[in-house]
Amino acid sequence: MSKIIDTFIAPPCHDEIEVLYQDAHLVLINKPSGLLSLSGKNPQNIDSVHHRLVTLFPDCTLVHRLDFGTSGLMVVARNKAINAELSQQFSQRTVTKVYSALLCGHVDDNEGIIDAAIAKDPALFPLMTISEIHGKPSRSHYRVIERFYRQLENGTLLPLTRVQLTPETGRTHQLRIHCQLLGHPILGCDLYGGRLLLGTEQTPRLMLHASELHFIHPISKEMIKAHSASPF
Repeated sequence: MSKIIDTFIAPPCHDEIEVLYQDAHLVLINKPSGLLSLSGKNPQNIDSVHHRLVTLFPDCTLVHRLDFGTSGLMVVARNKAINAELSQQFSQRTVTKVYSALLCGHVDDNEGIIDAAIAKDPALFPLMTISEIHGKPSRSHYRVIERFYRQLENGTLLPLTRVQLTPETGRTHQLRIHCQLLGHPILGCDLYGGRLLLGTEQTPRLMLHASELHFIHPISKEMIKAHSASPF
């Protein structure tokens, strides 16, 4: 198998991580768009959620990740035992994750399910691919919030759809590739067609935000329902 070389260099992220909640066991944060979840192998990609938080919470570990361009809610464990318990909830799919997104074009149906297996393909890195033979089962729900037009500087009207996305599984790039398969890529998505429509080339970020996260607190056993309003 050919060796995968990641040449991506993250531009500086000047936005701060917002700490929404913290206790002795975990931290809930709002990640800004344009910040890596974990530091990369390249020294120029040292800045990340973990790199910043470990200075405040020395033993913290990430339970899950968000893509570089995705903003929103993340839960961070403050020790290995909490990480193990939260990771189990994620692996057993008892954690509810809800995202807000802007999709290119107007989606026909008001809601639906995208069920398509996703696979890694070294030849396409960093892209993922749809493959029923080699892929892992992947399922996402979508619900239309509104269909509207955004007027561009040249007067052209750009059709967009605001949706709520709820993934059942947590594959790499799942929501991005599933929306592309739907025929309506996420606005600003450089990997899966979200900058191909006329007028979308200069979109400042990936229009995907982790807006809700529901899980059981490992110690108190209370249901935590975290919300973060979409910034777009």
